[in-house]
Amino acid sequence: MANTARVTYEGGLHIDYPREYNAAADFIDIHLSRGDGDRIAVIDAGGRYTYRELAEQVNRAGNMLRDLGLPSESRVFLCMLDTVELVAMFWGAIKAGYVPIPVNTLLTTHDYDYMLSDSRARVAVISAPLWDRFDSIVADKPELKDVFVSGGETPAAARSLAVAMSNAGAELDYAPTTCDDVAFWLYTSGSTGAPKGAMHLQRDLIYTAASYGTQVLEICADDVVFSAAKLFFAYGLGNGMTFPLYVGATAVLLDGRPTPESVMDILKTHQPSIFYGVPTLYGAMLADENVTPANGSSRLRRCVSAGEALPKAVAEGWFDRFGVEILDGIGTTEILHIFLSNRAGEVRHETSGVAVPGYALRLEDDDGRECGVDEVGELLVSGGSVAVAYWNQRERSIATFQGPWTRTGDKYTVDADGYYHYCGRTDDMLKVSGIWVSPFEVESALISHEAVVEAAVVGQEDDAKLVKPKAFVVLGVGADGDAAMVETLKNHVKATLAPYKYPRWVEFVDELPKTATGKIQRFKLRT
Repeated sequence: MANTARVTYEGGLHIDYPREYNAAADFIDIHLSRGDGDRIAVIDAGGRYTYRELAEQVNRAGNMLRDLGLPSESRVFLCMLDTVELVAMFWGAIKAGYVPIPVNTLLTTHDYDYMLSDSRARVAVISAPLWDRFDSIVADKPELKDVFVSGGETPAAARSLAVAMSNAGAELDYAPTTCDDVAFWLYTSGSTGAPKGAMHLQRDLIYTAASYGTQVLEICADDVVFSAAKLFFAYGLGNGMTFPLYVGATAVLLDGRPTPESVMDILKTHQPSIFYGVPTLYGAMLADENVTPANGSSRLRRCVSAGEALPKAVAEGWFDRFGVEILDGIGTTEILHIFLSNRAGEVRHETSGVAVPGYALRLEDDDGRECGVDEVGELLVSGGSVAVAYWNQRERSIATFQGPWTRTGDKYTVDADGYYHYCGRTDDMLKVSGIWVSPFEVESALISHEAVVEAAVVGQEDDAKLVKPKAFVVLGVGADGDAAMVETLKNHVKATLAPYKYPRWVEFVDELPKTATGKIQRFKLRT
């Protein structure tokens, strides 16, 4: 077995990384050396897999890639549904010295064409239900040497992943990687434009598991976890894979889209103790009369939200129904997971909580001055899980990764108790009557009205070319999107917030544009 990292918590989080280090040692093989090989590691639609069985699949995946004669550090493009095969390919690539790139499974052919070309991947593994989006583009990628399909019928232009893995060896030596080698990429979600490939190091995964996973979430080996956020999402990667694998817990995977019905089926069937969602999903579940404790998990002890700020109405509604707090926090693809979070028993609604152990936070105004209490500023983060750079994006890398600090692009205030209050993305903030207005604040006020399911607020110029808030609203069943409702919602916001913050225009829509990770794409609403 390869060298493992040494984690200590005295005086704060500290991790000693051996120079020769491969992350698979701390997440896969360590359980066999501890005698925990018979514990269940993963449950998916195809079955239940022990840590011993998972380790063998990881080895076969790594050997399959080595048998292709790939140079070390070759990129491996993974457009795969959440199954044990994705877990095996991710860790098999890392253990063998290659760089897996799990990508969003809900994109278009155009998006995949861009990312395949941008990454110069040598191998692609694609779940069979997604093949129709790749059939027309894989042949014209000169760097792409091998294409495999997982599950279902194998098309003529690809090879069967199951057959290739079954023919590969079940024992795999670690590649001679170091703690500072690039281990994997994650593409940003594209909520503000074209995605960027954030390059993460071998050392990054254990840092998030030892910080947020064990100290805030308090995950342990007895937990069964389910993440509605998918593994291709930085949030989901920690939730549904690295955190449970770090402590020897069990992860339940869903290969379909998370709907209130499918989520409740998982909760009822597998009785997870930890559930991770996003605000829009929690809101949709609360709007469904079939989402009740009796139809869910009796073991549920932790609920987590990230992706966007959690409205107070949703947080309170969930606690009233299920008796479990939602721990709201914020993380980014660049920082890999949550670095700012509420804690169990210390939740303050409509805040992102306090710094996660191992991370330092700073708020800066437009002149680079550190902000005081209740002053709006951009959030900067320092910690041990930050991506080294964006691939082939020098100027954006310089703008984001500034020495030990990483610019998040999020506007916050911090109160006298050290709790951080989300204001919105830097590009989304509105200057109304000379005063900063947070779109999230207006959205939360709108959502607190019983007729509103979702809302998004952007800036729009009035006849005098002055920016004012405009709201896009999704109404609940039975609510009428008429002129009377427009006035009702405007007055509701005026009564809830300072009057100048109310939306001057309200437009009713069937749905809001979102990324696959649940983030509202406000730039689409602005255009």
